Amino acid sequence: MTLLLVTIAGALGAAVRFVMEYLVRRHHPTRRPWATVGANVLGAFVAGWIVYRLTGAADAHLHAIVLTGFCGGLTTFSSAFAIPALLQREHHWGYAAAVVLATPVLSGLAFALGMAVTVR
Repeated sequence: MTLLLVTIAGALGAAVRFVMEYLVRRHHPTRRPWATVGANVLGAFVAGWIVYRLTGAADAHLHAIVLTGFCGGLTTFSSAFAIPALLQREHHWGYAAAVVLATPVLSGLAFALGMAVTVR
């Protein structure tokens, strides 16, 4: 049952990412990866919240569903590297460097924020 729920949560995370990408490109037609950075930051925030919110053994299945499923479908390690490579190929060196630097920094801060709003 957990496998099925992880799969559904992963599909939901991927759908959220797709909608973010669609909305950003609809309102700001650009090849710059703001939605990818945003999805990774949002996923890191959710992961930070979940890691510190669900600590009991009874939460292990929900932990897997949200972290592996939803956050796994929402965030993307491959795009975090592929997009800067595409930007570099088009000679957008500044944007490529910004994505490479901003993604881990913003994701780390979002994870800490997710943790901070949970810690009592």
